[in-house]
Amino acid sequence: MSDAAQPTAAEVRAAAEAVKTALDRHLAAVERRSGEDDPAVYEAFNELAGAAEAYDELLYDRYDEVTPFEIPAAEDALPPYTGPEEPSALSVLIRRDYAVAEPRRLLAHAQRIEAADDEGSGTSGTFDASGTVHGALGLLFGEYEPDEIASRHKEFGLEEGDSTLWVTASDEPAEAGEWLEAPFDQVDPAQVVCRFDVSAVFDEDPDDEADDLDDTGGDLEDGPVPALDADR
Repeated sequence: MSDAAQPTAAEVRAAAEAVKTALDRHLAAVERRSGEDDPAVYEAFNELAGAAEAYDELLYDRYDEVTPFEIPAAEDALPPYTGPEEPSALSVLIRRDYAVAEPRRLLAHAQRIEAADDEGSGTSGTFDASGTVHGALGLLFGEYEPDEIASRHKEFGLEEGDSTLWVTASDEPAEAGEWLEAPFDQVDPAQVVCRFDVSAVFDEDPDDEADDLDDTGGDLEDGPVPALDADR
């Protein structure tokens, strides 16, 4: 960056003061919080994240230095809430990713489901649906609620990936069948009341990785990283 385009020292100082102010506001909101999902705390959090990110960028542009702060990108992606003050309806959007870690375990469980269904109906099945992975998944999700699968995923041969949950507010419920063809296409980010993300990327710790390299004396092999709640 050229000298002409660099921020001034005064601009960097002003950004630092903005971080201090945002820190005070965030602490005050936390101290006055009215519940676990107090919107004032979320607003103060986002203001602090924005101020810290702005300061970090100016500090780098001016002095080629960085801060130790890591700003979650998911929160920055959401605009300020502009939905109804007193919503009369809400929508909960959930996405959970899984890897089929043990196909044989999945198939075996699906065959037990199919055998139980055949026994109840008095027929003798040939395990047609449970003979393929996609058929087994259909049986699994047809038999159990998604929340139960989430809590028992290892038993079914699945491995958790990223997940996200969005709660959106509206003035009135959607018409029956209105959004079924494209359930996630009509989401207005400005009407998201809260959002909770879980991802392995939030569990990455450079210090831990360096320790692992010291212990092994070589590069780390790629592998699954345990997921960690990174809500906010």
